[in-house]
Amino acid sequence: MNYIVGLGNPDEQYEETRHNIGRTIVEKFVKKHKFPAFEYDKKSDALISEGKFEYIPEGKKTKKKAEVMFILPQTYMNKSGNSLKKIVGSKKKMDDLTVIYDDLDLGLGTVKMNYNKGSGGHRGLESIIKSLGGKNFNRMRVGISKTTPTGKLKKPKGGEAVLKHVLGKFSPAEQNIIKKIMTKSVKGIELLLEKRRVNATNGFNKG
Repeated sequence: MNYIVGLGNPDEQYEETRHNIGRTIVEKFVKKHKFPAFEYDKKSDALISEGKFEYIPEGKKTKKKAEVMFILPQTYMNKSGNSLKKIVGSKKKMDDLTVIYDDLDLGLGTVKMNYNKGSGGHRGLESIIKSLGGKNFNRMRVGISKTTPTGKLKKPKGGEAVLKHVLGKFSPAEQNIIKKIMTKSVKGIELLLEKRRVNATNGFNKG
């Protein structure tokens, strides 16, 4: 089983904010590939969509299927691990986990995959690492910081500025970039399900 998690806050007021980009990407993938509608699971306090992703391996003619569970924690961001602990409770399962989330250390338009890294100060990731007792899982990091015309990162400084930025919505001028991010991120999930972590990560980060 592949576990794909989109981080964000559950309330309506947080929809389409920068902090919810991971959640939005997962919702887009589920809709594109016509997975079952999300249903609330009381035990894990999460919305879940489960099914099989069909694909044709490169150079082959026969279809294969990858089992996948999409998870949207219904806790607030800093308690995301509470939901995952009920579903991904072993190190073996953790290795099949991918968490998609917003990252202030990357500029808007940049998406990277990493494995077995620290939280980088992201509260949702900190909660997951603590709850699962390890960090050997895959991440898809989606950049949300502004950049200069030369590409230099312009991270917000100070707690209040950071909060305002991550909980703010993307500006009209940023929407074209967001569309490209969504397309690339959905493709990244497809690569993970088709090629597994190592090959998918190498190909994705080079693309």
